[in-house]
Amino acid sequence: MKPVHITDETFDQEVLKSDKLTIVDFWAEWCGPCKMIAPVLEELANEHEQNLKITKLDVDANPQKSMAFGVRSIPTLLFFKDGKVVNQVIGAVPKRTLEAHISQLLEHAA
Repeated sequence: MKPVHITDETFDQEVLKSDKLTIVDFWAEWCGPCKMIAPVLEELANEHEQNLKITKLDVDANPQKSMAFGVRSIPTLLFFKDGKVVNQVIGAVPKRTLEAHISQLLEHAA
């Protein structure tokens, strides 16, 4: 399962109303670190498709949600559960770092 591209308009439906742990990747086409983390997010989307949803929000095309959540630098990953931000990671981090965050959040959900 590939990450879902979302917009300011589809954000609430895809993220806030999701019944899974949902990661929003705030990114932009010109952002080098965003391109570095993209394949890692695809792998995680495939490995955890049962209980994790990964979405991507282009900050240039969708400034409203970026501003609403105070995103100042990209990539910023916000983790949502039950419509609330439960964690965040800023910058291109290694896959094992993201897996640790995901595992911790999924354990608390169980």
